[in-house]
Order: sequence, then C-alpha cells, then structure tokens
Amino acid sequence: MAKNDGILKIQGTLENLTFYKTQDGSMVRTKGGVSKKRIMKDPAFARTRENLSEFAGSAHAGKVMRMSVNELMQTARDNRVTSRLTQVMSQIQKMDTVNIRGKRQVSVGLESAEGKVALTRFDFNNRAPLGSILLAPYNVNMVTGEVNIPDFVPGIYLSAPQGSTHVSLRSSFIKADFETGIYSGGSSAVQTLPLDMTSSNISLIPATVPGGSGVSFILLLVEFFQEVNTVHYPLRNGAHNSLSILEVF
Repeated sequence: MAKNDGILKIQGTLENLTFYKTQDGSMVRTKGGVSKKRIMKDPAFARTRENLSEFAGSAHAGKVMRMSVNELMQTARDNRVTSRLTQVMSQIQKMDTVNIRGKRQVSVGLESAEGKVALTRFDFNNRAPLGSILLAPYNVNMVTGEVNIPDFVPGIYLSAPQGSTHVSLRSSFIKADFETGIYSGGSSAVQTLPLDMTSSNISLIPATVPGGSGVSFILLLVEFFQEVNTVHYPLRNGAHNSLSILEVF
C-alpha cells in the first residue's frame, strides 16, 4: 500500500493497481491476492481463518458497545472511534484463557480484571479525552450508577474551549451482553451550568438501573455550549465534547 500524491486523484482499478480514498488521503495498492474460496478451505490458511473469526467477534463487540451508547455518541465521538474500539475489544478477546484460538470471546475476556481495566477510561472522542477536560475528583456508585462531583467549580475544574459559556453533564448506566448482543440502561437528567466560579455539588443519577446479564458500564458525557440570546448552541460540532467510560464491572 502506498499513498497517491499525484495531481489526479483516481478511484477504481487501472490495470493491476487499485486506487481508493481513506481518511488518510488517496491510496494505491496492487491488485491480486488469494481467493476467498481457498482461504476458507485450504489447510494452509487455518491460522488466517482463526484470525478472521476472532476479528469478526471483536468487531461485533465494538458494535454492541457503540449501539448501547449511541445517543451519547452523537455529540462526542471522533471519526476513528469504530476502529479504536474494535482494537481494544481485540485486546480483551486475547485475555480469554478458556477458549482456543479462533474461538476466543470478548465476553469471556471481560470476565477478567485485566479485561475490565482495558476498557475503563475509554474515550469515544480522542480529541477531547476526559482526563484533559474534567480536572475535578469524582465518585461513582456502582449500585445506583450515580456520578457525584462535590464542590464543583466549572471555572476551575474544567478545561473549556474558547468561546464556550456553558457546560452540560450527563451520566449513563449501561449493561451489555457481548455474547447475545443484548443491552439495556438509562441516562441521568442533564445538568447545565455556566462556566463561572459558582460552586455546586453535582449528582448525576441514571433514571434506571439496567438488569439482565452482561458487563456494566458507567459513563460520563461533558458537552460545551455557547449562549447567544438565551439559546445554547453546540460548540464546533462537538469537537470538544467528551464521553468516557468511568467504570467497568
């Protein structure tokens, strides 16, 4: 694979070269490769089939995670969140010490302490990681899903983008079963505050506690706005908004 820096940005196939566009620009690669039928049948490609099977599993787990927080992600995500999440799920999948290669599962990997740690603090928008946005200590109640930020002063404890006048905070309590793809949960009411020196105790309690099987997640969404004539407008299409997984259990 090589990058196409020419004046003409071709897309498609020309003789034995395939031109295509990615987020990194226009790329080119040679045409060819092994047929799908051979990969799926030839014993020489057993390891390849194992890798394909496990990649499908980690991609599915990433999709379940994204679907479970889809509403929150609408205002806080980057354009590589799908691939980044799949990569983390693949790492967790390898923590499955029960099943053989090609059969390892993300759900089993998440049963381990290491698997839970791997997904904790995952930022859905890597342009605005929570650790660089929220500078205040917080507490998480893993029974009710409450996120509490005591003595919170927005003007001190937030790294707010230029032009913002207000911030909103919302938490979410999710449970997802990565084997069945079933998830449930709910979010707290939104708390909106001016970016000033007023101190307040923030208590974000999700409306529902999720039931069923699977792994539980508590997340926090931080959004910035600019107030104009009493109307709050999203700032720069959410580029500075942060959504992060606080706890996995």
